[in-house]
Amino acid sequence: MVPVVTIRPIRLAELADVLERPFEGEGDFEIKGVAALASAGPSDLSFVRSERWSDAVSASAAGAVIAPEGVDVGGRAVIRSPHPGLDFARAVRRIQPMPRLPAGIDPGAHVADDAQLDPTAAIGPGCVVGSGARVGARSVLYANVTLYAGVVVGVDCRVHAGCVLREGTVLGDRVALQPGVMLGGDGFGYVGNEKDEWESVPQTGGVIVEDDVEIGANATVDRGTLGDTLIRRGVKIDDLCLIAHNCDVGENVLIAGQVGIAGSVEIGRDAILLSQVGVADHVRIGARAYVGPQSGVPADLETGARVLGTPALDLPLGRRVVVSMRRIPELLRRMRRLERRLDPDASDAVEPE
Repeated sequence: MVPVVTIRPIRLAELADVLERPFEGEGDFEIKGVAALASAGPSDLSFVRSERWSDAVSASAAGAVIAPEGVDVGGRAVIRSPHPGLDFARAVRRIQPMPRLPAGIDPGAHVADDAQLDPTAAIGPGCVVGSGARVGARSVLYANVTLYAGVVVGVDCRVHAGCVLREGTVLGDRVALQPGVMLGGDGFGYVGNEKDEWESVPQTGGVIVEDDVEIGANATVDRGTLGDTLIRRGVKIDDLCLIAHNCDVGENVLIAGQVGIAGSVEIGRDAILLSQVGVADHVRIGARAYVGPQSGVPADLETGARVLGTPALDLPLGRRVVVSMRRIPELLRRMRRLERRLDPDASDAVEPE
């Protein structure tokens, strides 16, 4: 099975109509591809966010661009947009849809006799689909995906190479899992026994992933100890993140790379956690909270909180703390000079450089 790559040329006026944006120039100009300004050719569409990129537009060979009102595009065909990046992304999906496997089961896949696969689904080489598993219409499992028994994959999902979905995992519709995602592994649960050894706590829950969720490469979401781990509608999780057992990640939450979230954390809708944030167990993060990069969150955050640092501080204070750290060596030198002026015979109270 070979992925089907398609390019769908479109006239400028037709694309503008699809995007519901005004255009200037030749409406019959045929767009045959998409590219960055630096590499675009005469039949390609590109985009520019602001006047700041005017020199790049002038130097580009792009035949058409998406640009804000007032940005000079050198007389070429243009679709005007207040959100050029967003409209360009939508144009890319129209002109160059993501490659997908043709419907059917690759001869190299292993599918249980009682698995339920929609006829329009695609199952790639090396996939293993367990007993009672279900795959919905137009969903694609790329090479070497493993679905344990009873796993449910909804409609229009993309599960990329090497993903593993353990028993008790349910995907909603239009879910995208990048290569190597692991859903439903056992959480980090251990108790000490009479011999001062660690015994694992059985993890009997599952993982529920609602509609329109995207999870980046090699990210992991652990199954619940009792009950399910919940990833709610519209959540976007970056590469190399860990969501531990029994977390409840609210709708439309954005989680950047290498974030680690301990067990039983609740995150309110529309919150943003930037790269390398760490969240302690049983913490509640309020809706629309913003947690800056490399912050440590040991306690609850209120709705709309904006924090930075370890431990996380209110964002303006956190920024001042981070900036002030660069001044510490100079402050120490000044302190030593003052001490010597006050008492030249005293030993340094501060360690030398």
